[in-house]
Amino acid sequence: MHERQPTHPGAILREDVLPGLKGLTVTGFARALGVSRQTLHSLLSERSGVSAEMALRLGTLLGNGPQLWLEMQTRYDLWQAQARLQDVLTEMKQLQPRTGL
Repeated sequence: MHERQPTHPGAILREDVLPGLKGLTVTGFARALGVSRQTLHSLLSERSGVSAEMALRLGTLLGNGPQLWLEMQTRYDLWQAQARLQDVLTEMKQLQPRTGL
């Protein structure tokens, strides 16, 4: 497992993207995305993740494509899951497929 936890995409939006959009409020950003303020706030506060739909909205609005946002969310989710399951994963034995099938 990587030492450092990947940054949640909501934190990147909150700390880097939104401040760079001079004068745009959370409400204005939510309106531009076509989502409710509550939906955006949930993402910015890292209580929810970037869905495929949200990735499409962000990627289109910000001009950097949906893949970036989905990959950030996937890295974050995998790191979290691996941290939670570390003991279980360590005990798992890899299955060997039968040959000749």
